[in-house]
Amino acid sequence: MRNRFGKIFFGFFISQLLVLILSLVYQQSITLLSYVNISFYIASILLFTSLIVFTVNSGFFDAISYSFRTVFAGKEEKKKSFTEMTPLSELVTINANPLFLVGLLDFIVMLATLYVYYL
Repeated sequence: MRNRFGKIFFGFFISQLLVLILSLVYQQSITLLSYVNISFYIASILLFTSLIVFTVNSGFFDAISYSFRTVFAGKEEKKKSFTEMTPLSELVTINANPLFLVGLLDFIVMLATLYVYYL
């Protein structure tokens, strides 16, 4: 439990540091608007990546990858049993929850700074 919160806090810290560095590189200053813009991109990338990993882990693409393997398999591989093929959901073993939580935290902070910007 403690390790999980450590990973999430570390990911959140790294993403905020990345926002500040990218803001300095591209805007040459750290303004509230540049922070909102860059944190939106980073939060969106993290959320999108976590949703893709979650979809792959759920087994949604197993039938598609199985079909492609059978169609494009060589003659030697066709002799093998197709039950020996590992499904795509078992090959991708990344946990999507920390990515999702870091992206969600970044998005919430971005919305809070956007609210402050429009006050």
